[in-house]
Amino acid sequence: MTAKTPIALTIAGSDSGGGAGVQADLKTMSANRVYGASVITAVTAQNTTSVTAVHEVPSDIVAAQIDAVLSDLDVDAIKIGMLFSAENIKITAEHLTSFKGPVVVDPVMIAKSGDTLLQDAAVEAMIRHILPRAAVLTPNLPEAARLLGEPEAQSQQEMAAQGQRLVAMGPTAVLMKGGHASGASCVDVLVNATGVIATCEAPRVETRNTHGTGCTYSAAIAAQLARGLDLGAAVTTAHVYLQSAIAAADDLYIGSGHGPVHHFHGQWT
Repeated sequence: MTAKTPIALTIAGSDSGGGAGVQADLKTMSANRVYGASVITAVTAQNTTSVTAVHEVPSDIVAAQIDAVLSDLDVDAIKIGMLFSAENIKITAEHLTSFKGPVVVDPVMIAKSGDTLLQDAAVEAMIRHILPRAAVLTPNLPEAARLLGEPEAQSQQEMAAQGQRLVAMGPTAVLMKGGHASGASCVDVLVNATGVIATCEAPRVETRNTHGTGCTYSAAIAAQLARGLDLGAAVTTAHVYLQSAIAAADDLYIGSGHGPVHHFHGQWT
């Protein structure tokens, strides 16, 4: 009997520059040996320097995409990224009620360029409708602070404490990403209601080509969950993949701003 092909679904926005969003997610899933399907929630006009326009996909089309994929494909894990509006947040949550697999939620709020990717009015909807569905929430430090209404964490201890306060809002686990912190090392802290599950640390790479790191990390976690790894192993495996993609980012020459990480560093020679 033929082994099942692992499948992951990304529900996120499109990045015309190809470095983040659905495009980064599908590259990441492919690089991690998982078949990627997609639901597009918004179309952005962006490149490595800025986001110049955002067109929200109507909620009925978002719902139709979700239903089309889940009615036919045997999806093992879902990654949720940019949802943009309260309406699309609510419709996404509603149409995932029958999905029993793990959901990775990357609470996309601001692009690398500083442009807004989540409407202010949608933050409360994200907290109410999406966070309780998450097997793991993957905020960076500014996103965690905004969700909590607190200042950004300044230490690993504060990261762990904020992560647990976010767990109390519904997610089973929270991965606090330390990429926005200072220091020679980048530390990520994975917590659940009982405490710290795992800590991932890597030397900070001196590169400006970090566009799409959050999308890539969460998509890699979803891919590894789709392959059957438990959460701790999925996060640590995804962390190694992301750090290698960042380390190889300067091998690419894409755009004049924040270029993408090298999603296919293990395949291109």
